[in-house]
Amino acid sequence: MTQAHDSLEGLLERIRACDICRAHLPLGPRPVVRISETAKILTPEKTVLMPTLEATCSLDIGCPVDDFSDFCDQHPDRTVVVYANTSAAVKARADWVVTSSIALDVVDYLDSCGEKILWAPDKYLGSYVQKKTGADMLLWNGSCIVHEEFKSQGVAKLKAVYPDAALLVHPESPEAMVEVADAVGSTSQLIKAAQTLPNPQMIVATDIGIFHKMQQAAPEKELIIAPTAGESATCRSCASCPWMGMNNLKNLMESLEQGSNEIFVDPAIGQQAMVSLGRMLDFREQQLAAEVV
Repeated sequence: MTQAHDSLEGLLERIRACDICRAHLPLGPRPVVRISETAKILTPEKTVLMPTLEATCSLDIGCPVDDFSDFCDQHPDRTVVVYANTSAAVKARADWVVTSSIALDVVDYLDSCGEKILWAPDKYLGSYVQKKTGADMLLWNGSCIVHEEFKSQGVAKLKAVYPDAALLVHPESPEAMVEVADAVGSTSQLIKAAQTLPNPQMIVATDIGIFHKMQQAAPEKELIIAPTAGESATCRSCASCPWMGMNNLKNLMESLEQGSNEIFVDPAIGQQAMVSLGRMLDFREQQLAAEVV
């Protein structure tokens, strides 16, 4: 059996639940190679496929492991926390891996333990977490080319057209966007916000790939993509990640039929990366257990 996944959170849940799957094929809002590497690290005995191995991420490109390791070595007193969209080698250098949905809780916990944080790679998400938790955080200078393009001036103009609309913002966006948002959160959290907020329209400031699942979850809501920095074809991303857009039905089918574009992770790197991933997973398990109690 082949298992498809729509986000890292969903991927982790299904990996834990699915013992009979021979292969994993991450798909959906963030189908990039680095998320697939995570699947391979967590289930090294399984085959992990991608429609194309070219589907990378600006966050990953902007955080090469040698430069990042040097940066970490310059600040040995800090706990290294990295976002999921990083290479296996960067995860192996880190103390913790986080997703956008759990980043606040992890950093808040570390701050309560008196730890200073070195955060990578997204400076906007890091700044959001820093402001929310008050933690001592040193930020790597990385960004997502999609979320960085959203601008509050354009949203203000759009809100004039749709005055009853709620603004949903991913925290990888600039601070000016976060400040005017009605809801800030991860992919799954924004979908939940679309379901629960009473507004008839949702202005969505994240990759347009979220729209299908969001519309399924909230079919009565009108979804409107937030404007980017440029206009029409002059913008860099137009709210669509060019690397995620490399995945399509044709290369998906070819990957499934031929078993092509398999993901491999050096076992030594995978074992070390599992330490930082394991801390996140254990932390989440403890949260879930506390919720039950």
